Amino acid sequence: MSQSDGRNTQQAEEQRSPGASADPSANSAAVEAPQDLLRHPPFAFYWFARIFSVVAFAGQGVAVGWHLYALTGSALDLGLLGLMQFAPTVVLTLIVGHVADLYDRRRIASICQLIEGSAAAALAVGTAMGWLDRGTIFALVAVSASARAFEWPTMAALLPSLVQRGMLPVATAWATTANQLAQIGGPALGGFLYAFSPTGAFATPSVLFILAALMTSRLPAAAPVRRTGGTTLASLFSGFAFVYSRRLLLGVLSLDLFAVLFGGAVALLPIYARDILMTGPWGLGILRAAPALGALSMSVVLARFPLTGRVGPILFAAVITFGLATVVFGVSTWLPLSLLALFVLGMADVVSVVIRFSLVQLQTPDEMRGRVSAVNALFIGTSNQLGEFESGAAAALMGVVTSVVFGGCATIAVALIWMWLFPELRRVRTLDG
Repeated sequence: MSQSDGRNTQQAEEQRSPGASADPSANSAAVEAPQDLLRHPPFAFYWFARIFSVVAFAGQGVAVGWHLYALTGSALDLGLLGLMQFAPTVVLTLIVGHVADLYDRRRIASICQLIEGSAAAALAVGTAMGWLDRGTIFALVAVSASARAFEWPTMAALLPSLVQRGMLPVATAWATTANQLAQIGGPALGGFLYAFSPTGAFATPSVLFILAALMTSRLPAAAPVRRTGGTTLASLFSGFAFVYSRRLLLGVLSLDLFAVLFGGAVALLPIYARDILMTGPWGLGILRAAPALGALSMSVVLARFPLTGRVGPILFAAVITFGLATVVFGVSTWLPLSLLALFVLGMADVVSVVIRFSLVQLQTPDEMRGRVSAVNALFIGTSNQLGEFESGAAAALMGVVTSVVFGGCATIAVALIWMWLFPELRRVRTLDG
């Protein structure tokens, strides 16, 4: 489907469902400058909901990883933990996108955040009462991951309806800033809280998920984008069909999939913190925060100075830099150098995130955003959670350092291959493709 076809589809859908307009001016005043975004109530509620949710998720991730490794001492279990988070995304992808396009996205996201808060509360109770074992951890993580499988693409599909089309790249950078602020505070908070009170390290995310649900519930209500048409096999798979029909989208999503799949060193940070860099939970916290700090620095720059040209070459340069930073981190035995490598890794990653999200959202009509966002979430989940499993399995087979260095080199190789496979992606000049 061409870009003009997508616009015609969107216009036709808006004529059929006038109450489901994606124009943010229907709900609130227009935003004219980047600095006005956080004074725009719908975006402000979205921004704070994003912070609370990601702080909770990241902090809980540090606590769960450390607790599990302390219980079992197994690198493979850390990989399986990533698999438990990834599997629900694969199983639920088709349903997630369909639901996000049929029902109130605001309500879907807030309900999911409440479920995640309940799972975190169960982790806290299990830790306090002493019955939190390996199997229970995996089960509760799977419940939380199932809710997050709905929350993430639904929140992504909500963002374009909160701001004007021309402001979406800037809004994406600001949303990424919120994400990275949370990634900085979340891991550090999780590590320090676990050092003082393992129960508190799980109870705090529970409270934060509830706050995120309250913020999400304050977003403007909108009618479902797609009111008519039954659920068919074709409609369930239409998100995949749409992405496959756009080589630009296929290229950018598959690049992220395979590059990050091999560069998933984050899953091994508990081993680096305890066995290689010789630190405790506090060290794991700052290691987890370092990529987010680098990403925050870059996202602030991108929010102030949006990318306006040579987007394709910048994307490939960012992926190659990500791979090089992974290699440096893999061989480092000095904490400051490891933190610097993770900082650079985070800077490179956020450039890729902003480019990918902007290209996907700006080329997708609103009535398809739920399903395409679900496909995007599947690609990201595959690269992150399955990448963590791959890293854990590779570390168990060939050793921790060797597996991380191999992953970084594979990331660089993927970028070079994709430059040849998708020349149109290499030639992209602007964020709208």
